[in-house]
Amino acid sequence: MSTFWSWYISLLTIGTLLALFWLIFATRKSEVHKSETDQTMGHAFDGIEEYDNPLPKWWFMLFIGTLIFSIGYLVLYPGLGNFKGWLPGYEGGWTQVAQWEKEMDKADELYGPIFAKYAAMPLEEVAKDEQALKMGGRLFATYCSICHGSDAKGAVGFPNLTDNHWRWGGDAASIKTSILNGRVGAMPAWGEILGEEGVQQVAAYVRNGLAGLPLPADKSFDLDKGAQIYASSCQACHGAEGKGMAMLGAPDLTHNAGWIYGSSLAQLQQTIRYGRNGQMPAQEQYLGNDKVHLLAAYVLSLSKTEQ
Repeated sequence: MSTFWSWYISLLTIGTLLALFWLIFATRKSEVHKSETDQTMGHAFDGIEEYDNPLPKWWFMLFIGTLIFSIGYLVLYPGLGNFKGWLPGYEGGWTQVAQWEKEMDKADELYGPIFAKYAAMPLEEVAKDEQALKMGGRLFATYCSICHGSDAKGAVGFPNLTDNHWRWGGDAASIKTSILNGRVGAMPAWGEILGEEGVQQVAAYVRNGLAGLPLPADKSFDLDKGAQIYASSCQACHGAEGKGMAMLGAPDLTHNAGWIYGSSLAQLQQTIRYGRNGQMPAQEQYLGNDKVHLLAAYVLSLSKTEQ
């Protein structure tokens, strides 16, 4: 903030406070000698008249208290231009970021040793520790449930974490890497390349030929042609047998549990026609390695609950 605007804001704020003090005491001075009377202000509404009596003392003192509070606030916290305030414990002045950092430092000092203890243990062992799983569950509820659901069963576009179908690998190391560094998945759009007929045929092949799911009885599909399109355009990522490729994040197409955007024929066609783009944000900068270790152990434990 420039010096001009800093002084402008400061003088305007201080001047307003002084004007309020003057206004309150000036009006109070004219009322102190009054006592309660039957004299009214001369106007009425629906038979109700306003008496010309001074404000109650408690009301007057409440006004004074708010002004004193304002002065104390402006001394401790930023509010007068570039003045940072003199709140103890904040050398550079109070800010939301500074308070958050202070609270985080206090929490790290208190809980850091606990996180460090579990971080030194193998993930498989942490996944069997009851206290660790409770801590991991709270981390999951805070940072992950908004996408994967409170029950971790996912939603459209977000994978189910309680089964054994993983895009990037379901072993302990892969799960931790996914949380630490995040993942970016991209399914290219094939609509313009394959044409509408090609999209329909390869979608039918994926649903029926790979996953073994039924197709609509009122429509005919050429599964051989769909298989040919799959071999030339899809197997580079999903594999010849449709088992997927963890290195690329390509899902296993032989199990519809891995189709996070829907498994109906129309939804498959939509995915092939327009492609999909998904991102799992990296959590290392927010949580750090030790908390991610606990979170990964919790997710690993979830994948063992449902087969």
